[in-house]
Amino acid sequence: MASSSFTSMLGKATAVTLVAIPLIAAAQDYPSPKRPITIIVPYAAGGGTDNVARELAKLMSDKLGSPVIIDNRGGAGGAIGSKQAAKADPDGYTLLFASSSFVTHAATEPKPSYDVNKDYAPIAMVGRGPLVVVAHKSTGAKNVKQLIEASKKTPNGLDFCSSGPGTVLHLAGELFKYKTGANMTHVAYKGSGPALTDLLAGRVQVFFTTVPAVMQYVKAGNLDLLAVTSAKRSSIFPNVPTVAESGVPDYNITTWWGLLAPAGTPEPIVAKLNAVVNEVSAKEPLKTRLMNEGAEPSRGTPAEFKSVLSTELKTWQDVAKATNLSSNK
Repeated sequence: MASSSFTSMLGKATAVTLVAIPLIAAAQDYPSPKRPITIIVPYAAGGGTDNVARELAKLMSDKLGSPVIIDNRGGAGGAIGSKQAAKADPDGYTLLFASSSFVTHAATEPKPSYDVNKDYAPIAMVGRGPLVVVAHKSTGAKNVKQLIEASKKTPNGLDFCSSGPGTVLHLAGELFKYKTGANMTHVAYKGSGPALTDLLAGRVQVFFTTVPAVMQYVKAGNLDLLAVTSAKRSSIFPNVPTVAESGVPDYNITTWWGLLAPAGTPEPIVAKLNAVVNEVSAKEPLKTRLMNEGAEPSRGTPAEFKSVLSTELKTWQDVAKATNLSSNK
């Protein structure tokens, strides 16, 4: 009996070893210098998420010795690109660069296009920071109170833009409306780039967006910066109040950027990419770039990133239910 048990255990151990060998070999051979790694950015080129992704891609390419290219797949609030990444071969050569909108869209879509918890292998979070509230000069608003007043005085209210339905930029505006009673209508675009173009032209008046997307236009005086959305003030704009300080209690929204792979990607490859992302995010020039854009570099394991995704999904699902928010709006 003992001999039989030992033989069974030996057989299982051998099977595990046989499975582990090709996985280890895959990580050692990955990536091939002759095969590019594609990072799908589920938004149009030119937005804040796209800019950070391109910086990360360059640094990853230098570190890995393999070309890393960006593939912009905008539309449906990021769902088109996210779904494409989920369906890619789990070999480490197609990745997804996601932001908080990756979770908010799934939380508000009536029939989710993808499963945050099952369709992906989280790699690493790159950084996290607040959003900012900016307005076109035509509103005349210099703070949150004046913005709310302007929206109610205008017959048709004000239009606020976003990078797509169900994105964190969309939900930030909808939550603001819910808490303040502001008369604002959502206008969705296929990314922050085209949304910003119409904002600067005055075709829409308000934008809840990332710091990198509008920094240069705020500094140039093209847009008025009214508030930041986090619980604490931004080190970049220490004199700009938070939305909560401006009279909207418990309003606290931050956004993050992170890298994911399709579910089933070998753990050694995920671990290798995690180490690279953690390294380049914590060093120059990406570290300073993130900090200068109001964000803080992140460092953590794939398991920690997975936990963040799961927790935020539940949080936004609860918010969507309480406020009747939907990515279809």
